[in-house]
Amino acid sequence: MSFPEGFLWGGATSACQLEGAFDKGGRGLATTDMVIYTPKNERLDKGIEITEEQLQYRKLHPDEFFFPKRHGNDFYHHYKEDITLFAEMGFKVFRMSISWPRIYPNGIDDKPNEEGLKFYDDVFNELKKYGIEPLVTLLHYDIPLYLCEHYNGFESRKTVDCFVKYCKTVFERYKHVVKYWLTFNEINITLGSPYCGCGALMEKSKRDEKNFKYQLTHNQFVASALAVKAAHDINPDMKVGCMICRLEKYPYSPDPKDIYQTMFEDHLNYFYIDVQVKGEYPYYMKRLFEENNIHIDMEEGDLDIIKDGVVDFISISYYMTYVCKYNPKVDLINAGSLIAPIKNPYLKNTDWGWPIDPIGFRTTLNNLYDRYHKPIFIAENGIGCNDVVDEDGYIHDPYRVEFYRAHIEQLHEAIKDGVDVFGYAMWGPIDIVSNSTSEMSKRYGFIYVDADDYGNGSYKRMRKDSFYWYKKVCESNGEDLS
Repeated sequence: MSFPEGFLWGGATSACQLEGAFDKGGRGLATTDMVIYTPKNERLDKGIEITEEQLQYRKLHPDEFFFPKRHGNDFYHHYKEDITLFAEMGFKVFRMSISWPRIYPNGIDDKPNEEGLKFYDDVFNELKKYGIEPLVTLLHYDIPLYLCEHYNGFESRKTVDCFVKYCKTVFERYKHVVKYWLTFNEINITLGSPYCGCGALMEKSKRDEKNFKYQLTHNQFVASALAVKAAHDINPDMKVGCMICRLEKYPYSPDPKDIYQTMFEDHLNYFYIDVQVKGEYPYYMKRLFEENNIHIDMEEGDLDIIKDGVVDFISISYYMTYVCKYNPKVDLINAGSLIAPIKNPYLKNTDWGWPIDPIGFRTTLNNLYDRYHKPIFIAENGIGCNDVVDEDGYIHDPYRVEFYRAHIEQLHEAIKDGVDVFGYAMWGPIDIVSNSTSEMSKRYGFIYVDADDYGNGSYKRMRKDSFYWYKKVCESNGEDLS
C-alpha cells in the first residue's frame, strides 16, 4: 500500500486560527477578531454570525470579552518551532493562509504593509529550509474589518477590487516561492454564515436573505476568477484551485422523493465547484433562481470573467456525510447548511456530533473526479477531540489515529480507483482555535498547545502519540499505517 511518487503529505491551518499577534507588525483588525468565546452552555444557535449592534458594542467595550482568534496559538512568535515540528513529521506540504489585513490593514490602503509581507517572507524561507511546499489560501475568513463596516464586505464590488489588488500584491511578491494557491476557503459557507465567509451583515443590506447571500456568492465568483487570471498572468506556472466544504449526500430511504431531495441538495453543494471549474452558472440554478425570485446584479462582462478564470484544480474539506429526507420546505438557504440535521444510524459521531464516515471519503472523491476530471487536493480532513495530558505529561490519542487510519485507507482506495489526488493536508497539525466554536479545547492537532479556551497557559508545544504515527505515514508515503 503506497501512494503516488511525490504525493504531498502535510497539514492545514488558517491565519485567523493560528497566528495571533492581531496588533503586531502593522496588522489591521479582521472580521474574525470580533468573534468572542462563549461557553457551550451559554451559546445560542447562531453559529459564528454576529449582528451590527454586537459588532459595534464589542469595538467600544473590548475589555468585556475574550476574542480567541486575536491570539490563536501564537504561531506568529512560534513559527520556527512549529515548522521544525512539521518537518520532523515529514511534511511535504503546509497549507496555510495569508492574513489579508496583515498585508492591507484596512483593505483599501494605497500601499501594502511591508512588515506583514516580511513576516510571510520569513515563514516561506523557513518552509523552504525543510523542503516543505507551501499551499496558500488567499482568504480564509479574515477580511479587513474596515471593508465590513464601510462596504458590507463582498456585497460591494469595491471589496472585490480590493481583494484582487491584495491578490496581485502577494502573487508578485511570492511568484517564485508559492506554486499552489486557493482563492476562498469553503466558499459555500456563505449560505450559512455571510459574516464569516464574506464579511457581510444581513441587516446592512437592502436585499432579502436569498438575494443577499447569492449576490455575495456571485461577487466571490468574480473575485476568484479575476484572481486566477492575475496569477496566470504573473507566473503561468502557478496553480490556483477552488475550495469547498464537500458534503456527500445519502438518501434517507429508496423512496424516489428522498432520492430527488438528495440530488437537489447535492446540486447546491456542487454549484460552487461547477461555476469555478466549468466557468458558467449550471443549468439547474436557473429554475431555482426564478422560482425563488433571486435576481443577481451582474456587471457587464461578469460572465466572461468567470469563463476566463477557471481554476486549475479542486480542493475540498471533508469531515462528514449527510442524510437527505424529502422536505418540500427546504429552500436554497437551509439546504446549504454545513451541519448535518439528520443523523445516520450506521455511523459513529465525534465528541462534537459530527458523523465519522471514511467510506464516504472514497465515495465523494470518486464522484468529484467523475464529474470534473480535475486534479484534487485534500485541503482539510480531521477530527476535533477532548485531549487530556496525563500525569506524566503524555497525550494518548488512539481515537485520532483510528480516525486518520480509516480515512487514509479509503483515500488510497480512491487513488487505486483512478482518482487523481495529489496531496493530503489534514486539519490541523497543531492545536488551534476552532472556527465554529472559538474553542481551543476542540483539539485537532498532532501537536498539543498548552492553552485553554480563555487563552491561559504556557503555549508550550507537546507531541501527542498521533504525532509519531503520522510521522510514519509521511515517511513511508502512506505505506505504514500500523
